[in-house]
Amino acid sequence: MLNEDKPSDDYSAVLQRLRKIYHSSIKPLEQSYKYNELRQHEITDGEITSKPMVLFLGPWSVGKSTMINYLLGLENTRYQLYTGAEPTTSEFTVLMHGPKLKTIEGIVMAADSARSFSPLEKFGQNFLEKLIGIEVPHKLLERVTFVDTPGIIENRKQQERGYPFNDVCQWFIDRADLIFVVFDPTKLDVGLELEMLFRQLKGRESQIRIILNKADNLATQMLMRVYGALFWSLAPLINVTEPPRVYVSSFWPQEYKPDTHQELFLQEEISLLEDLNQVIENRLENKIAFIRQHAIRVRIHALLVDRYLQTYKDKMTFFSDGELVFKDIVEDPDKFYIFKTILAKTNVSKFDLPNREAYKDFFGINPISSFKLLSQQCSYMGGCFLEKIERAITQELPGLLGSLGLGKNPGALNCDKTGCRETPKNRYRKH
Repeated sequence: MLNEDKPSDDYSAVLQRLRKIYHSSIKPLEQSYKYNELRQHEITDGEITSKPMVLFLGPWSVGKSTMINYLLGLENTRYQLYTGAEPTTSEFTVLMHGPKLKTIEGIVMAADSARSFSPLEKFGQNFLEKLIGIEVPHKLLERVTFVDTPGIIENRKQQERGYPFNDVCQWFIDRADLIFVVFDPTKLDVGLELEMLFRQLKGRESQIRIILNKADNLATQMLMRVYGALFWSLAPLINVTEPPRVYVSSFWPQEYKPDTHQELFLQEEISLLEDLNQVIENRLENKIAFIRQHAIRVRIHALLVDRYLQTYKDKMTFFSDGELVFKDIVEDPDKFYIFKTILAKTNVSKFDLPNREAYKDFFGINPISSFKLLSQQCSYMGGCFLEKIERAITQELPGLLGSLGLGKNPGALNCDKTGCRETPKNRYRKH
């Protein structure tokens, strides 16, 4: 499909509209209640306008870099990623589109605010030296970004890498649209580092694809046994009813070995490419859904902080010690019905509530006195923060999503069409 002459859709209008909704309706509440200090996930303009990201994870020497070379047709060219039987990829390698072959240092990538990688600076200079960007003039990279990661080596401790490997992986996992976890039939053992990685993937099961690579190295009977052993190894790590999709093939340019299931491997390869194409096709829908999910989390956080603050004000008397009063509330929020009140008085699902332990750390850094009540977060010209984020979640973002499905011009959306001038009923105000 890359060779089609059909012009690529212009997504700039809808992305600009999405960026405007985020900055006007979501970010004010996010900053006011310091949401980023709870979740450590700051959304930048570069992230909103970025292409879909495909992340490759897995043990060392399972064929991650070879697979990227194959998908992009880089074998035997000066662009190809270095591969070998020994652990070869020691850096996080980001493959992006560019007019000519160009290598970009990690320090430069983090310093460029137009890219989506500027938040990586928080992992320190040691990590930035292990981050590299490669621009390649390839049509597929016009629509998607590939990220190759260092292979997991079970006998290596985290501190030996010189940077927080799992934290960096988590950053990429949080932003990936598709996650390929690649395995070699000879490397099915699960150690501590791989176990930690799958723990980080919880909640992202819909994005995970398991790849059993180098499948034509095995006879049919042995391949069946290895396939079963792979699921047996991964079963304790993936606690979901529906297991992730597994692709069984050999992703490299060589011909499949004779006397193997060549037709099966070819069909699996086609299915994987269709999966990748689906992510590219659904780029805007996924982006809008991601921003809406983020807005819902910000709203829940603001409601909780407001409830903590309201409880604190109610319990304070002229003779009370403020620190002791609030310590009592933070230590046992259930005694003061903090979370139960949110569930009873708002349309928040109990499954969306954050971990209560996280708020002990959050308020340990941010004194409760540094926040204002939601009822005080209003102005005559700007309106109320809570009403604006409610309007974004219930009207503006669904309206933007609906316009894509109907084939309308998203850039033409305005308040007359979306009804955003109407004042929504505040569900949190007592009537």
